[in-house]
Amino acid sequence: MSAAAAAVWLGTVVTILSRSHADRNVYPSAGVLFVHVLEREYFKGEFPPYPKSGDASNDPITFNTNLMGYPDRPGWLRYIQRTPHSDGVLYGSPMAEHVGKPTVIEITAYNRRTFETARHNLVINIMATEEFPLPFQAEFYIKNMNVEEMLASEVLGDFLGAVKNVWQPERLNAINITSALDRGGRVPLPINDLKEGVYVMVGADVPFSSCLREVESPHNQLRCSQEMEPVISCDKKFRAQFHIDWCKISLVDINKVVPVYVTRPEPGTGILPEFGEYDPPSESMKTRDYFSDFLVTLAVPSAVALVLFFVLGYTMCCRREGVEKRNMHTPDIQLVHHSSIQKSSKELRSMSKNREISWPLSTLPVFNPVSGEVVPPIHPDSYETTSMPLMQTQTNLQNQITIPQQRPSGRSGSSAPPV
Repeated sequence: MSAAAAAVWLGTVVTILSRSHADRNVYPSAGVLFVHVLEREYFKGEFPPYPKSGDASNDPITFNTNLMGYPDRPGWLRYIQRTPHSDGVLYGSPMAEHVGKPTVIEITAYNRRTFETARHNLVINIMATEEFPLPFQAEFYIKNMNVEEMLASEVLGDFLGAVKNVWQPERLNAINITSALDRGGRVPLPINDLKEGVYVMVGADVPFSSCLREVESPHNQLRCSQEMEPVISCDKKFRAQFHIDWCKISLVDINKVVPVYVTRPEPGTGILPEFGEYDPPSESMKTRDYFSDFLVTLAVPSAVALVLFFVLGYTMCCRREGVEKRNMHTPDIQLVHHSSIQKSSKELRSMSKNREISWPLSTLPVFNPVSGEVVPPIHPDSYETTSMPLMQTQTNLQNQITIPQQRPSGRSGSSAPPV
């Protein structure tokens, strides 16, 4: 690296470090809404230049904010950034107890394309105001706005102008802004450009106007209980830009609010009182006899199982009647029937074993009823005869069997019947 290039590089690094360590001081007032925008264009100069001038114009940049020396922000300070291509916003409402205590916020910018970071500090010096707190405070719920849209200076200015036109106070300040999601609201569906909603609290030095008091009328309270929009005469002054849910408006006069004091016990020294010396258990432990546990868990179930085994064996082996005793108690006719059934079944089994012996004439397919001559079957030997009827029809018999006729003897015109 040449000396000139090294000098240019060193100059760039010094510039970056000087920018990253530069502190910015802001002076918000207690009880008044504080809004600080983290502009992406401001932090783009914190990163080194790129070969192409247009590369760094659309880099995704996100921010991390925390109280110096702590992992998170103070309780009154919130942060929101919708996308890496939009600006981040720090907003909140400091209280009177924060006056005179500088709050240093560390802001770290992350370039999500090059993975480089830049950091600088934001010093918040909270100032006291004589008009804090404003006695009359009203909180509006705006349905058609997101919190980052409401935090824009021109939109918040338009809303405060509409409220001032309705309320007519001498002093009017925005006290706090809260997203509906932080109040338990649900994320809206991504249709019809629905918004999540935002709560805006404003304070004034004069009592509430008659228009704002219309929400407390019995008629409007009944309509709100029936989930109907109340009738408010000054709603048209907001409707052009802001859709207000008048059923969720809150009107508070802090002069009439009874303060609630919580009594807390005095903190102690953090040292436990003395309870004497520590007495650990002795090292000599008594031996324990597990024989009784063994009898209960193993011997008793085994004895019960053995008794059941003997009862079952006696019932199945010693209570049998036997064949002779059974026959003595059985009627003779029943024994005869049983014997005949046994003989028939044995004969059928023996016949089924000897299928190759000659069949009786009564079981042949066709035979001569006079001479008993067997007529050869009209089917081959391989033909299955189990489905063939024992006797063929009369037509087949005429074609196959010729019955011999007896000649007349002695008397003419008479014949002896066949024997």
